[in-house]
Amino acid sequence: MLEVKNVSKIIEGKTIIDNISFCLPSREILGIVGPDGAGKSTLTRIIAGLLRPTTGEVFFEGNNLSLSSSHSFVKDTVAYMPQQFALYEDLTVEENLHFMGRLHGLPKKERENKIEKLYQFSNLKPFRKRLAGHLSGGMKQKLGLMCVLMHNPKLLILDEPTNGVDPVSRREFWEVLYELLKEDTTIVLTTSYLDEAERCSQVAVMYEGRFLFMKPSEEISSLLSHEVIEIEVENPFATFSMLQKIAPLSIFVRGNSLLLFSENPDKELPFIFSAIGKKIPWKRKKPSLEDVFIAWLTR
Repeated sequence: MLEVKNVSKIIEGKTIIDNISFCLPSREILGIVGPDGAGKSTLTRIIAGLLRPTTGEVFFEGNNLSLSSSHSFVKDTVAYMPQQFALYEDLTVEENLHFMGRLHGLPKKERENKIEKLYQFSNLKPFRKRLAGHLSGGMKQKLGLMCVLMHNPKLLILDEPTNGVDPVSRREFWEVLYELLKEDTTIVLTTSYLDEAERCSQVAVMYEGRFLFMKPSEEISSLLSHEVIEIEVENPFATFSMLQKIAPLSIFVRGNSLLLFSENPDKELPFIFSAIGKKIPWKRKKPSLEDVFIAWLTR
């Protein structure tokens, strides 16, 4: 189990992480979402043992990852993949993999067997002689994941691993993560894609250094007490602007529709139709993580 206990981080007098605590059982994925500057990357570095917290502690399998005495345990057990591509761009795919394997003391035969296995899920074998700097964004992310998996980590920490990656590569990336769970791996990742966070077993929404909530993904919709009403309009931005001027409604634009968050839609819908001048199509919808996220940040 991963345990984060009362972790805070203060940098140059500013609180970046504000007293965060949580537990994550093994073989689960925690997805941390939040706006830029929320502290997601700082938190992942602390969990990975790369940055010491100002206060608090991080434990994995009973070992304190924040202590220098745990360095050997962290090296053998924890893997961290940063948001920016951090491998050698002037080495080939295969050279980067062998280099990472040597850092962890793997014999050549063991490295070759491990690399062959990693090629099976990444589909990078046809590009094994290509320089890492000449790979596409999705290929670079796959290579980064292959490298951090060379030593079979039990705790995998990924900072926005699919940022800028095409949809097909994102889907393939997630298939790999689900396979890792079967091998007793615990995963913590940050993401800017709310639909991706819903694929995690646990979801935490982070804002200004704090967790607004952390819940199993299937329980997220229960956090929103309001009903979510989707209203189809011809000109959503013009309609939104008009409604904002005449009443304090919790209403937002999404595509060609307006989303109304309301505790009493039977009262507010007739008002909206009267302001528009006609009754227009609408429907109740199950709240998504994006709906909950918007509601919590704007309340």
